[in-house]
Amino acid sequence: MARSEELRFRAGNASLAGTLALPDGDGRHPWTVLVGSWLPRDRDGDWDRERHAAWYAPSAPGARAGLLGRLADALASHGVASLRYDPRGCGSSDGAWERTDLFTRIDDARDAIGAMRSRRDLDLRRTAILGHGEGATVAISVAIGDPAIGAVGLVAPPARSLRDVLRRGVGERSRTGVDREHPIVVALDRSAEELIERAERRDAEVHLDVDGADVTLELAGWEQGIHTPGLALGTMLRRNIVIAHGTTDAWVDPEESQLMADVLREAGSDPLLISIDGAGHDLVEASDDRVDEIAAALADRIVARELPPVLVAIEEMGRDG
Repeated sequence: MARSEELRFRAGNASLAGTLALPDGDGRHPWTVLVGSWLPRDRDGDWDRERHAAWYAPSAPGARAGLLGRLADALASHGVASLRYDPRGCGSSDGAWERTDLFTRIDDARDAIGAMRSRRDLDLRRTAILGHGEGATVAISVAIGDPAIGAVGLVAPPARSLRDVLRRGVGERSRTGVDREHPIVVALDRSAEELIERAERRDAEVHLDVDGADVTLELAGWEQGIHTPGLALGTMLRRNIVIAHGTTDAWVDPEESQLMADVLREAGSDPLLISIDGAGHDLVEASDDRVDEIAAALADRIVARELPPVLVAIEEMGRDG
């Protein structure tokens, strides 16, 4: 099991709360930042029932931990440290999820990486980032601009525009009833076309009826998602990449991962694609062995990278200390 350290770090004008999971042993560990999927979630990747309790049905008795929590434990067993954190407006972090756009979430992930680079127990040359759902878009965006990131993990990455991914997901959830026990999912699916229309014409906000409560969503992040398709980002990414996708995902069709893998190959990467039969978007149905398979594949691909001068200086200061 990982040794856990609770911490806070500055991200722009906010203070975000997270958990650093460290493997056994001394020295500088390879490490990764874990970024969650759409809608308010906690640092473990589960629905945020702390700050948005009325939006979600209660957890089922004996429910598994969220995907990011499971991955953190699995990564630690392979000698890799990880940071996972509550997004803005969720868990113990500052801010409001409803008013946080995609580009701010990308900046927050960059700040999470920056905050960890001053630690003497983490290896600056062996860094990764893993994103789930929307977090996959965040992970690719961060890695493109950060040459010190050597590996990227993508779980259920959207390849096409958010417009297309959302519409397809609404249809699948309508057909299967997946996640329709949650009032926020019902409200989002019911208002999806209005949300898309308003976001595309750059309206400031949309109102959702969430189980009788009026919820105002600012639309900047949704508009950014529509115009930031993963396929376009993938053409700029050349790293060691692991992609994982459940075959019964009702949020991102598994075909999206195949499209992403094809684009990444054309761009010069050689991604590993892991398909998990019978698993949904959060991989709840995946056995611990399958989650460990994802962690092991990412751990194997965290190679040492050359550092830019500013990180070399930080590395040297850590050694001197």
